[in-house]
Amino acid sequence: MSGGRIAIPAETAAVLGRLNAAGFAAYAVGGCVRDSLLGHTPQDWDICTAARPEEIQRCFADCRTVSTGIRYGTVTVLWGAARTPFEITTFRAERGYSDRRHPDRVEFLSELRGDLARRDFTVNAMAADATGLVYDPFGGQNDLQNRVLRCVGVPAERFSEDALRMLRGLRFAARLGLSIEPETASALHACRSLLKNVAAERIRKELEGLLCGTDAPALLREFADVLCVPIPELAPCIGFRQFNYHHRYDVWEHTLHALAASEPDEALRLAVLLHDVGKPAVFSFDKQLVGHFYGHARVSAAMAERILRRLRFDGKTVSRVSALIAAHDLELAGLTERRMRRLLHRLGERNVRALLRLRRADRLGKGTERPEDVQADTAAAEELLRRLCAEDACCTLRQLALSGDDLLALGLPAGKRVGAVLRAALTAVLDGNIQNERDALMRFAQNYIRNSIQD
Repeated sequence: MSGGRIAIPAETAAVLGRLNAAGFAAYAVGGCVRDSLLGHTPQDWDICTAARPEEIQRCFADCRTVSTGIRYGTVTVLWGAARTPFEITTFRAERGYSDRRHPDRVEFLSELRGDLARRDFTVNAMAADATGLVYDPFGGQNDLQNRVLRCVGVPAERFSEDALRMLRGLRFAARLGLSIEPETASALHACRSLLKNVAAERIRKELEGLLCGTDAPALLREFADVLCVPIPELAPCIGFRQFNYHHRYDVWEHTLHALAASEPDEALRLAVLLHDVGKPAVFSFDKQLVGHFYGHARVSAAMAERILRRLRFDGKTVSRVSALIAAHDLELAGLTERRMRRLLHRLGERNVRALLRLRRADRLGKGTERPEDVQADTAAAEELLRRLCAEDACCTLRQLALSGDDLLALGLPAGKRVGAVLRAALTAVLDGNIQNERDALMRFAQNYIRNSIQD
């Protein structure tokens, strides 16, 4: 089945034309066709062809080629003066998936339909020739028009071949605004345990894309059991009542509402997802049978750090997300300049800005506060932060108008005491007890040194 057209970029058309001129069928395939039909600009143009790997290399003998996956029929061609990379893959069928990821055997084919039949979802199982004519044997265009995500063939078989397709499906649905059709949804639930066989790095990549999708909260609500396979720490949160008048929802529903109220920034969304993961572990009732979660920010931060390290997130992301979670119970209403200075000292400007967004989402996700009150408190905190940053307020030792050389000039011997005096001076500035001016700081240092010697 064919129908519909997309615009093929000149470079892509030239690569397809080279293969066609050599007598081989060739098509742009997969995500580039899907994105073009949606009106998006594809990042990459992948190509499939009847040419075998060695024939691809001969066809592009005047270009540099890289055997990136020649066992599976893939050759990367660096095309033209700009050396634009194109992944060109031989039509193929795949047999057996012992590791739930890679085919045990690849069979090269001479026709397109068999190649498209091995793909995950109908919206990814479309191809286009050099003129832009779309070939769509499995109804991908119709599913895109109806905003539906559907597996090619039998969903359970597709997920058994490569379990990561389950998270890929959730990512596509969340980012493209697709609903998952019933048979595919049923297989997602039934096959979810297969995700235990998937490498942490690959789960991390899909999770990043899923969380930043517009429809992520709704997808995570419907498929929470799937997410709980790679992150089992979330399972106790589902349905966990809070028994507290500050919260309308259980812990998991609160998390989803907070996600919906947050910007699609990776670190922020990770922090929102995990900010209350420690609540079930610290829950207690008071004498009035009101629920409390004392210390949950600290516990959630520690759990988040373990989860993110297990999923192979980079160290900077782990540190940033855990720091945001540890501070997320910040009270925005009436936030003082002293408190803001200390936050800037501890977290830095970038993280404080993210913390304000996290706290805003957290409060909106409770379902018990007036949005206009939350917005007003957030705006006031952001204005305070803006003013302090514009004034270049002293929040770090680097900004302090007192140096180690100044202390040595006062006769303080080099060593740990120099750092101790500098930190004491910074604390005094942060608390608003002294201005960040050299003369005032020199007097402070002299008094501090004299008093410490007497002690």
